Amino acid sequence: MMIWLSRAVRFGLPLFVSAIFLDSLRYKFTDAPETQVIFGRLDGWAAGWGAPGLFDHAGLFSQYVIGSAELLASTLLLIGFIPAFRRFQLLGSALGLAIMTGAVSFHLFTPLGIDPNSDGGGLFVAACLVWLSCLTLLVIKRQEALALACDLVRAIIPKTR
Repeated sequence: MMIWLSRAVRFGLPLFVSAIFLDSLRYKFTDAPETQVIFGRLDGWAAGWGAPGLFDHAGLFSQYVIGSAELLASTLLLIGFIPAFRRFQLLGSALGLAIMTGAVSFHLFTPLGIDPNSDGGGLFVAACLVWLSCLTLLVIKRQEALALACDLVRAIIPKTR
């Protein structure tokens, strides 16, 4: 029973995260009004802190940048189903966790709030579930994640003799 549950989680969570991310692209990449409300409110908040344009169409954290990061995370999560590329799923989980940490934080700690589009908080709940899913994947595969992190550090920081 536990083996079946473990397999279901390892297979289901990446699919769930990818589905949420890929579904959101139709809003982010088409300039949908719902997206304009969210990023417009965040840009107004950032302007109050001296960073106008941060969330604007051409800003560092625009809907296009965030959408592209979500597309990359989804791609990595899905490629990770191929046995030779399993480590990519860890990278997708880490990227998804980073994206959703930002999303949840902005919902909680900015004027954006939990219900910016009057959807009953559905967007916030989805962000929390994706965050938990990515974290769960990283915890379940923590030994692989640690090995990947060590390999990345070794690749970036050369040995000195």
